[in-house]
Formats: sequence, C-alpha cells, structure tokens
Amino acid sequence: MNVQEEAGLRGSSADETSDQFVLDRSSFAERTAAVAAAAAAEAEDVDRQARFPKSAIDAARQQKLLGIQIPHRFGGDGASIFDVTDMCYTLGRACASTAMIFAMHQTKIACLIRHGTGSGFHETLMRRVASEQLLLASSTTEGQNGGNVRSSSAAIERDGTDISLVRNATVISYGAQADGVVTIARRAGDAAASDQVLVAFTRDNYTLERSLEWETLGMRGTCSAGFELKAKGSADQIFPEGYDKIHAQTMTPVAHLCWSSAWAGIAAAAVERAQLFIRKAARGSGGQMPPGAAHFTAARMTLAKLRAMITANLDSYAAHEHDERGLSSLDFQSSINLLKVEASELAVETVMSAMRACGLSGYRNDGGFSVGRHLRDVLSAPLMINNDRILTNIATASLMSGIPAFLRD
Repeated sequence: MNVQEEAGLRGSSADETSDQFVLDRSSFAERTAAVAAAAAAEAEDVDRQARFPKSAIDAARQQKLLGIQIPHRFGGDGASIFDVTDMCYTLGRACASTAMIFAMHQTKIACLIRHGTGSGFHETLMRRVASEQLLLASSTTEGQNGGNVRSSSAAIERDGTDISLVRNATVISYGAQADGVVTIARRAGDAAASDQVLVAFTRDNYTLERSLEWETLGMRGTCSAGFELKAKGSADQIFPEGYDKIHAQTMTPVAHLCWSSAWAGIAAAAVERAQLFIRKAARGSGGQMPPGAAHFTAARMTLAKLRAMITANLDSYAAHEHDERGLSSLDFQSSINLLKVEASELAVETVMSAMRACGLSGYRNDGGFSVGRHLRDVLSAPLMINNDRILTNIATASLMSGIPAFLRD
C-alpha cells in the first residue's frame, strides 16, 4: 500500500462513524476531467475579458467538486489532500484562474474540516457546502500589511453573542462571486495584531463595497478586487482554535500544496504545447531537430523537478497530518514555505523554457502553440505572498537551527 492509499484509508477511518464506509475515488478523475473541459473551453475568453470562469465553477458544482473534501458523514466524498492536489494540477492545465479559485476554496474547506469539526455552526456549514456546493472565498490580505497574514488591523467587535467586523480587504479573490468568505481578524479591539481568529461568514452576513479593481497581467479570471468587508454574525462563527494553530497546521501547508499543484498544471500545459511544436517542426524538416529542442528538454527537466518536489512535500504532510508538534516544527514549516518559493520559481522557469522552445509561435497570442497566457498567469506565483518575504522569515527562524551533518539526516 502506498502513502496515498494509506492517507486515504486513514482519512476514512477518522472521518466516518460507519465501519462499512469505503472511500471511492473511482469517479474523481472523470468528474475533474469534465470540469477541466469546461474550464479549457472558456479559458481564453476568461483571460481576455478578465471575467470569472462561471461555466467552469458551475461544472464544478454539477460534479460536486466544491464539497469533495467534506467528510462523508457531512455529505461529502472525504477526498484527501492527494486527491485535491491532483484536481488542482488537472485544472491548472486547462485554466489557471479556475485552478487557483479551486485551490483557494479547497484551502478554506480544509480549515473548516480540521478546525471546525465539533462546532455546531461549522459542521452545519460543511453540510451546506456539500449539499449546496457553496464557494468560499478567502480574506487574508488587509490594508498595507503587504501580504503579512500573521498581522491583522481589523478586530472582531462583540455585543453579547453577536459579533461584527469592518475590514479593509485589499484583495478578496472572487469575492463578488463567492457564497461566503473566511477571514482573519484580531481577536478583540485590545488584542495584539498577531492575536488572531478565523471566522466564517455566509453571504447573508456581509456586504462588500469595491475599493480596488483587478486589471492585471495574468490570473485575470480570479477577479481579485479589493473590498471593504462589513460583516455581522454570531460568536459561534469564530473557529474554536486560534489562528496561529490553524495557520501552521492547515492554512499554510494546504495552500502551498494546492497552489504549487495548480502552478505545475500551468507549466505542464506549456510543456505540452512545446512538445507539439517540436514534433511538428521535426516532421517538417525530415527529422532534424529545431533550435528550440534544447529548451524543450530543459522544460521537461524542470517540470519533473517541480512535480517531484510537490509529491515529496505531499508525502511529508500526509506523514505529519495528525501530528500537531510535527506540523508546527521548524523543519516542517521551513520546508512547506520553501515549497511555495521553489515551486513558484520552477513553474516560471518551466513556462519560460517552453516559450523559448516554441520561439515566435510561443510568443504570439494567436495560434495553437501560444504560451503567452500561461507565462502571464504563472508570473503571479512568486508574488502571491512575496517570495522575498518568505525567505526573510525563514532565515530569521532558522538562525538557531543546526546544519545537517549527514546527507540523509
């Protein structure tokens, strides 16, 4: 039995009350392929018009992919992190914006499952996601914090059991199209910026007033505009555990694994176009390889490295998934943060090599070998929570840790 199968069985036994339940993954690939087909059909227009990929997300709802992680006892399929990252990769090959929306949504669902089970409100929300296929957005970027999600300005205000929140959210991806938003905030008005909670609001709990537009180079279909978020709800909508634990155990690892898988999918689509170009060029010259062949080889190599890095970190996360100390350890946190950095850089390198393999045909925006959209989309990867910020934080945290004395230490 491989690690993925073990993780799936482990998830089933932990999530289910019935010994008869068996996790059925047989339909996952087919259902994801149907969504990918819908995403690919509108990808060019989504990019051109900077519009939400409605047909793709509607297909995800029809295929019940939005609630696929939800445990079976709450109405979902109990999909594992391996299943979800495979879906992100497949969708990334079809439409980068669709893949990133799916990845961000699934990160919120993972937080809901791990840190909301046992809470009446959050369990009800899980059932609603599974039955109604609700799409959850994320609000972590605020004001001038520059993507520092471990520092919040806006605070939860309490009035008995009621709560309210006013938040200057400079980015809420697909905020206008979502059915709910999961956001961080200071625990109270007198709390430190790092004393944060995570809270889930459904669409009837909040209003959004647009403050920034989304006119960007790539990832245009994520519709990541800025909003003033005004929310009211009840105290039980706050996750029972502090955000510091949620961030370390779930938010960071799942986000980085899902994002990286989506970026790898974009890279794979670009490499596939380069392969088709090289094959056509070689046939047209009697088997003589075109000048771009070396860049195609480089693209294949970096894609292989990227996929290996992601799968190694998936195995590491699965091995520590139920070990709170392991997930919070410096080694794991450094590794999962470096995954985001390295995967984003490798994805850009791969797509750039694919474009050079295709030459002018890759640079053009028209034609079957165009890689322009893929390059514009993947260039967002190093900037989503800036890599320089992550590397600086890791350096600070690692100053007192030892350097390995042996190769396999």
